[in-house]
Amino acid sequence: MTLHVLFKVADADYALPASEVLHMESFVGATRVPGTQPHVAGLVQIRSRVIPVVDLRARFCLPAVPNTLDSRVLVVKHSERVVGVLADSAREVLYIDTALFKPPPEIVVQQAAGYVTSVAQVGNRLIMLMDSRKVIGEEVLHGDH
Repeated sequence: MTLHVLFKVADADYALPASEVLHMESFVGATRVPGTQPHVAGLVQIRSRVIPVVDLRARFCLPAVPNTLDSRVLVVKHSERVVGVLADSAREVLYIDTALFKPPPEIVVQQAAGYVTSVAQVGNRLIMLMDSRKVIGEEVLHGDH
């Protein structure tokens, strides 16, 4: 059993290992940075730290929607990098048996650009495990292509 942070983008449920998530914050907007990729919402200041935010709707090529009171930034850390990922909502933390996670169907592997590493059936919900390193990508921080 591993603790996961669950979040929604559009009508889909995603999860990240809780060990990768430093904290969750409400999202009230970001300062756009000229020349960044379209999926970079901009910069936000969270707990005295300025971090870039990746809009998961834009990253997943989904239509934009107005932010709501439920919009959340999940602050993730890899090595020394700290990046926020913007989700439609995130309120749940859940222990999920790692044996439940199975490789996604081949079409998902081809079309999800590696963002989804595995899928678990938890009760009547399908939860996709997101690879946050792939989602935040090097280009977010360095402008590389």
